[in-house]
Amino acid sequence: MLFMCHQMALEHESKTKTDKSSASGSSSPAVQSTTHGTGQMREANVPIIWVLGGPGCGKGTQCEKIVAKYNFSHFSTGDLLRDEVASGSEKGKELQEMMKQGILVPNETVLKLLEAAMVKALNGTVGYLIDGYPREPAQGPEFEKFIAPVDIILYFECSNETLVARILKRASESATVRADDNEETLKTRIATFRENTEKILVQYPTQLRRINAERAPADIFADVEKAIDELLATKVKK
Repeated sequence: MLFMCHQMALEHESKTKTDKSSASGSSSPAVQSTTHGTGQMREANVPIIWVLGGPGCGKGTQCEKIVAKYNFSHFSTGDLLRDEVASGSEKGKELQEMMKQGILVPNETVLKLLEAAMVKALNGTVGYLIDGYPREPAQGPEFEKFIAPVDIILYFECSNETLVARILKRASESATVRADDNEETLKTRIATFRENTEKILVQYPTQLRRINAERAPADIFADVEKAIDELLATKVKK
């Protein structure tokens, strides 16, 4: 529930900032305020993959397959936020209060949590899957400035109809139904996702790998393997 509040606030805030930016021509406040990270990830030269796709595209299944085959570390900002809240730390209590109020967690805070998790896993990983991030155009450059450049982006493409059908089917089979798993809300979530994601993807034409996610998981993973094998062939951990 906490992350759902954060997610909904994030989507609303993202659209609001995008509208304001378009009107004024100014950059996102997050880009202006975030400082540089430790530089450890940049120096390590470990493969970094962003994994993007609409709700219900199946990227969770593909991430599990990637972790199992390639020994990548899999991180989502939502999980990191939940873990920090569950830890009971002062920062966790602060984050919990923000998410209860539907306030967007500052991007700098998210990046610090993400970098710390990546550094912790550094000695035992082949690479990183950053799941569902960035969520808005300003966050991509901010990640690359704070942590390290992204190597490739796996974008799992599905039609709106497929996404809605998959989520509604999942909801019908689940004992716990999310409040936003209804057709009307889903269409709004998907529309917001597409608006932001296309603006993200155009910034990374050489890193982007579009993958047809309308197929069976095994067929999708064959394309994922090809993209990762090509990356690993050219990327050497220092």
